Amino acid sequence: MPQFTRSRLLFCAFILLSISFISCRNSNLQPQSDSPRLTPRIAIKDITFHCVSLGRDIQYRVILPNRLPPDKKLPTLYLLHGGGGNFRDWSNYSDVDTLAERDLILVMPEGHSSYYTNSAARPEDRYEDYITKDLVADVEQRFPAISDRSHRAIAGVSMGGFGAIKLALVHPDLFSFAAGLSPALDVPSRPFSLKRIDQWRRFRAIFGPWQGELQRNNDPLLLVKTADPGKTPYIFLACGEQEGLLTVNNQFAAQLKQRGFKFEYHTGRGNHDWAQWNGWLPALSASLSQHFFAKE
Repeated sequence: MPQFTRSRLLFCAFILLSISFISCRNSNLQPQSDSPRLTPRIAIKDITFHCVSLGRDIQYRVILPNRLPPDKKLPTLYLLHGGGGNFRDWSNYSDVDTLAERDLILVMPEGHSSYYTNSAARPEDRYEDYITKDLVADVEQRFPAISDRSHRAIAGVSMGGFGAIKLALVHPDLFSFAAGLSPALDVPSRPFSLKRIDQWRRFRAIFGPWQGELQRNNDPLLLVKTADPGKTPYIFLACGEQEGLLTVNNQFAAQLKQRGFKFEYHTGRGNHDWAQWNGWLPALSASLSQHFFAKE
């Protein structure tokens, strides 16, 4: 092949790769579709506020009844999204109206890929402080939320399930009910693997050195050994039988039972997806009625 032709081919290939790379970058910057599942009796509001713990603005979504009697205040349920998701997930992919049937405020914060933990490697990413301090304070200042532990609940899927359970164990004074749907409870203590080296690096950036103090302080499997069963929120736990997370959830449930925590644990056929998590919402709603709303 003549040198001139070969050079032209190489140049054209370079241009095509560059266009492809730019297109991929631009596609990642496009906003994700947002099609919340709403009923006429509820309203949706997206809030942007300045978070002191993160040192920047961040968003959260709220769903609440369209009409409220004057001066009426409501309990609050915080819903945490999973890894790779965002604050719109619960309203877009779940049958959230199942949880919105009663008068309460649903709060869906943006958590990025933080595991709702104060990062070891990035001091500016204090996501645990953001949820437990800034977010709760902003919600209760901005909306008619009852400002006490007995009227706050927290739930999450996958990464958010980890966050809900961990925050309930570390901050038992904030919530009276916590639910984890397929919670990734083993994340802080997952061992090194060459096949998942990027995951290892991300987890170490969040939870610090392997078997270090920060990892231990954020590991639900260790926290449950020292938490006070009498002060910890009621725990709702569910996991699909086709999930890799089933073993660790079985272990965690066994520890809850052994130490006398108030909890319930559900398993059934299902994978790590919204199809399974939606299937647990009626049971979660029933548990909230018995162990959360019953306190009103």
